[in-house]
Amino acid sequence: MFLRIFGFIVSGVISLFIYFEVSNTSFSSNESNKDKLLLDLVSYVLDKLHYDPQIINDDFSAKVYDNFIDAIDSQKRFLLKSDLKLFSEYKYLIDDQINSSDITFFNLVYETFNKRIDEVENFYQEVLEVPFNFNTNEEINLDYDVLSFAENINELKTLWRKRLKLSVLDGFASKKETNEKENEEGTKELKSDQEIELESRESIIENLEDFFQFNSELERFDWFSIYLNSIVTQFDPHTSYLAPEAKEVFDQNISGKFQGIGARLLKRNQQVEISEVIIGGPVWRDNLLNVGDIILAVAQSKDEEPTEISLMKLSDATDLIKGEKGTNVYLTIKRVEGGIEEVEITRDIVELEETYAKSSIIKDDFNTFGLINLPRFYVDFDDYGERNAASDIKKEILSLKEKEINGLILDLRNNGGGSLKTVVDITGFFIEKGPVVQVKSIGGRKDILKDNDPSILWDGPLVILVNEFSASASEILAAALQDYNRAIILGGKQTYGKGTVQNIVDLNNVISGNTFGDLGSLKITTDKFYRVNGGSTQLEGVKSDLIFPNRYSYIDIGEKDLNNPLNWDKIDPARYDNSSKIFNFSQAITNSKNRISQNAYFSLIDKHALWIKSQQEDKTISLEYSSYKEDIENSKSQNEKLKLIDDFSSPFIFEWNETAVNIDSTYNDDIKEKRDRWIKSLQKDIYVDEAMNLLKDLSSIEGNEILSQINKID
Repeated sequence: MFLRIFGFIVSGVISLFIYFEVSNTSFSSNESNKDKLLLDLVSYVLDKLHYDPQIINDDFSAKVYDNFIDAIDSQKRFLLKSDLKLFSEYKYLIDDQINSSDITFFNLVYETFNKRIDEVENFYQEVLEVPFNFNTNEEINLDYDVLSFAENINELKTLWRKRLKLSVLDGFASKKETNEKENEEGTKELKSDQEIELESRESIIENLEDFFQFNSELERFDWFSIYLNSIVTQFDPHTSYLAPEAKEVFDQNISGKFQGIGARLLKRNQQVEISEVIIGGPVWRDNLLNVGDIILAVAQSKDEEPTEISLMKLSDATDLIKGEKGTNVYLTIKRVEGGIEEVEITRDIVELEETYAKSSIIKDDFNTFGLINLPRFYVDFDDYGERNAASDIKKEILSLKEKEINGLILDLRNNGGGSLKTVVDITGFFIEKGPVVQVKSIGGRKDILKDNDPSILWDGPLVILVNEFSASASEILAAALQDYNRAIILGGKQTYGKGTVQNIVDLNNVISGNTFGDLGSLKITTDKFYRVNGGSTQLEGVKSDLIFPNRYSYIDIGEKDLNNPLNWDKIDPARYDNSSKIFNFSQAITNSKNRISQNAYFSLIDKHALWIKSQQEDKTISLEYSSYKEDIENSKSQNEKLKLIDDFSSPFIFEWNETAVNIDSTYNDDIKEKRDRWIKSLQKDIYVDEAMNLLKDLSSIEGNEILSQINKID
């Protein structure tokens, strides 16, 4: 019922208490519908279990109001000022409605918004019937925060005309440039501006047809989920309501696997199309489907009449296709070349290889080093003994040690987190034993999660690569190894700054006698975690020991830039020993800073970051072709300057490390291509290159200067 996302179970006493209280609350189909029940359940669980429960008052109500309107129409493309005037009567009444399980405000917005969507759908083709003139002096402001809602339908049409003109202009500029190049090469005739403009308008019409088709497939409950999330995110940005489909996606992301046929689908022009075949899955193994094939119908047995799926929501069609390992599904397929046939597929566990750890061996003339990339801290919550981040990292380290590496890089860039248990286990691979992270829960209870295994898997030089998108579990690992003086942290000024722990509460288990079907789950913040030194990573993240310039250096990114984040604070430090092994980091860091300051590539990256900052601040775009083209050329010029970094190639030699984790006899050239592409990207990665130089410093011994030594403890 109650599962901590970071990997350990909350006290059963709390779970039973909730179940007892709610299961004794009377809910019947005569007294409440599903929406009202959900509103009541969610508000109850938030009040009882959230780390920092909010007071539901008029101020809270106003925030929910603004959040919901922004969630459904942030670009102000549908609603009118008159609608907002009508809605505003409820701005300070939502708190009362939450407390009384009243959804009048939601119903009003839902009905009005769908009416406005229908009105726009009825007039957008009329707007696109008229050719656009790209020679008039006209511009559009895309700073939606300062724009007002339209006064009436005519003003809304004007707004849509400008935005559609921008979309067509973007296509026009791209198609015109391509056509001129092809004409110069002699492969195509030069088209007139009128022909290119018409092609561009027709492309936008197709895109909008898909957009409105998608909207038409959304059900009332999809919109109500948005409303619920407008409420729960007032508690903090990581608390969210997960509808049943969203919970499945969450489980898939955290485990890196799912049960099905091994293909990703998209819906376009009323057809369900194969958009990707997942390497290692049933479809890929048996070469059953190809990208671009259309699924017309689905059956669960040979004798069953196939169900036609073109008029279904994509999620409903997906539900028919996926299923438990070992079961069969029968798909009626229209091939890319036009033939129609039935394909039998045996479902299986599909592992998403891009989720899992992988490693590379790196060499120069004298040394061998290792790099492990960990995209996220994955785990199967139902069975920790199954493949998880810690067990895979262990195998990778052991494999690299067999190659007699002199140093190790652990790449956590863009790793958004995952299972806390795997973090504790992985930290233990690099320290003798001791506390790894402190967790403070509701009621002020504090737990210290420790590594109790005195063995050390890797005691040599260690560098951790992070960036602004390294969050949560990544920050725990980086912080622990930094506090133990065990690793040098390389990255931006700081990591993301998410210092909170979420639990999943299955709402179906909170109430007895449910007759409304699957109620979904609530991902709720119940804890904050702290470094062993007592400081929180909340908002502040982990400060890098060595700062790299990057394209996001001057952009606000991170927890502190979200709405309603929990505050930073600190608690007493845990008792830990960070003196068992000492590395002389200061000299190595000084050497690295000198290299970075003298590196022309890093200087170029820093200048580009300043340009990106300036572009973010300018949200006015010209709709006149020559001015628009000039802006595009300026952007291209800036990007061309950055492309100079493509000339960079590390002098180190990178090789794929074959381990027991990633060897599979079924893998073919598709896997090899992905591996080769990753190795090539490492060769061009200036950040990895500097991490390698740093490792060389840490592992070198010059004369009597010992950069690392084991302290003798009496």
